[in-house]
Amino acid sequence: MDVVMDDGVRLRTWTGRGTGRPVVLVNGGPGLPDYLAPVAGLVEHLGVVHRYDQRGTGGSRWAGEHTLGRHVRDLSLLLDAWGHRTAVLVGHSYGTELACRFLLAHPERVAGLVLIAGPFVEPWREADRAAQRERRTGAQQARLEELDGIAARTEAEEVEYLTLAWFTDHADRTRAWDWAHASALSVRPVNYTMNRHLNAAGRADPLESHLDELRERLPPGTVIIGGAGDSRPAEALRRLGDRLGCAVVIVPGAGHSPWLEDPSGFGRQLEQALDLGLTAARDVRPEGPGVGMGAAG
Repeated sequence: MDVVMDDGVRLRTWTGRGTGRPVVLVNGGPGLPDYLAPVAGLVEHLGVVHRYDQRGTGGSRWAGEHTLGRHVRDLSLLLDAWGHRTAVLVGHSYGTELACRFLLAHPERVAGLVLIAGPFVEPWREADRAAQRERRTGAQQARLEELDGIAARTEAEEVEYLTLAWFTDHADRTRAWDWAHASALSVRPVNYTMNRHLNAAGRADPLESHLDELRERLPPGTVIIGGAGDSRPAEALRRLGDRLGCAVVIVPGAGHSPWLEDPSGFGRQLEQALDLGLTAARDVRPEGPGVGMGAAG
């Protein structure tokens, strides 16, 4: 279903067949279309699960200046359109930052929060770069840099580039290349303009500068879930959990997309986190009637 925003942009959305309290999945990137259908399948029995293509990606076609405020507003308008005053947000990777930005702007609308593989706050980048270099051969690193310097890559070059960029995300080295190649073929196209705009916005106003405020607004039952084999350091997530005063669960043998490498173990942790968040939400934030908004099918 397409949902129309206040500026006329149509966002492509999906709603699961479950019933009960709403859960919204927020995918990463920035600049990638939704890829969280496998995660939705793990938790559809817990509530009604929504997903969407962020503006400028997938079926949500749009070209313009991307701002964090605009993407936060889109998510607020989607909640209105779906008829939810509040929802539990489940973010992955960059989607954890977007979910946190939404919480800072609209704490009254976030009934619960689950953060998967993020957000990463400094210091973490040098450890991530070191892990990536260790997982690539010299030839692979050189080829990645060569492809990165090509302004207009061919389709084959783009698939190769993304595979080289993404295979280091996975803990299982025997399957990492195949998973990354599959994503390079399906999670497309990448909106590099959106990526540049939102990364620049994040650097100009880093989430690190809002951690005290974020801690004050964090809903009860918030959980951070990471993979022990992610190139991004799990220790950075533990430090963030200490700063925010929330639980952190690190899944052994899993990487940046833990539902791929340990679907049962990750699924159990996610279900427990959502159970905790939904229970806390029932205890402290009873849901009222939603605000309607026009949607186009």
